Amino acid sequence: MSRSSRFITLEARPEPSALWVWAAPLLAVGLTLIAGGLLFAALGKDPVAALAGFFLKPLSSLYGLGELGVKAAPLALIAAGLAVGFRGGVWNIGAEGQLTMGAVVGGGVGLAFLESTGPLVLPAMMLCGALGGMAWAAIPALLRTRFNANEILTSLMLTYVAQLLLSWLVHGPWRSPSGFNFPETEMFGPAATLPVLIEGTRLHLGVVLALVVVGAIWVLLGRSFIGFQIKVMGLAPRAGAYAGFSQRRVIWMAMLLSGGAAGLAGLFEVAGPIGQLQPAISPGYGFTAIIVAFLGRLHPLGIVFAACFMALTYLGGETVQMDMGLPLAVTGVFQGMILFFLLAADVLIRYRIRLGRAASAKAL
Repeated sequence: MSRSSRFITLEARPEPSALWVWAAPLLAVGLTLIAGGLLFAALGKDPVAALAGFFLKPLSSLYGLGELGVKAAPLALIAAGLAVGFRGGVWNIGAEGQLTMGAVVGGGVGLAFLESTGPLVLPAMMLCGALGGMAWAAIPALLRTRFNANEILTSLMLTYVAQLLLSWLVHGPWRSPSGFNFPETEMFGPAATLPVLIEGTRLHLGVVLALVVVGAIWVLLGRSFIGFQIKVMGLAPRAGAYAGFSQRRVIWMAMLLSGGAAGLAGLFEVAGPIGQLQPAISPGYGFTAIIVAFLGRLHPLGIVFAACFMALTYLGGETVQMDMGLPLAVTGVFQGMILFFLLAADVLIRYRIRLGRAASAKAL
């Protein structure tokens, strides 16, 4: 007796469409808006008004535009650093922990020179913040190159170690004696705080510095021999090895650079809008930056636009929470939807869906 069953297979396309590779992020954003409207309607809200409140109202004031820059800057900075590794096949998932360690080390310098008014305090904090992130990223780099440990797991697990260390510091030795027993440090002094650029907003100098670093990474990736090595090792590791490129060097460089960028972003957060160390200094920028990197197609310019859009989801979530009583979790829902649609579009760009009928013969 023979029987047949229907099946679905994915057939690799000979050459993915370059047009759709770049159009997929826009398609994902459009599908997210449609799905978001349906979600709001299911919650009993006017979808047009809810989407307008989510995406337009946060941009209707100078303060809102400043907040967009404040939230987009760390996302763009971290994502640009991660893109270096992703291009080279190095998967650093622990940027959130490296951000935390950058805040701890750089913030520790600010606390050590609390009374100082010297002009070098802030540059020293930035340097130490970047070094803190690099040191935390060096651990998975060492484990990968020395023991071939998976950097996805090691960098992710170190995130929780860093957060526990920060929590212990602000609950214990670094707790402010004048903080009414709240788990927080002293406020940084004026010399250890990033200056505000536009009066009436929280837009600070760190936003400009983040754009400068993203531009430097753009030059590194597109105009340097190191960037060429990273690209080759990511696309064709065997060809790169045959050409004499070192996989270990690419891993170390990608991890240290992405860790340094994340650490600097963490320092900008505590020396900018927050002004002190607290148990939570990030709403998950290190994880959201992974979406930003892929939404921007691992290109620094695309990453800046993607960071602005993802920052808008944070602002929109807060707006609809205050205006419409929706839960703040709607931000995570929108971010999850855009990641889902982007991944689905990428699959269809690289593969064709084939429907067929498989026949199997089985003797009974």
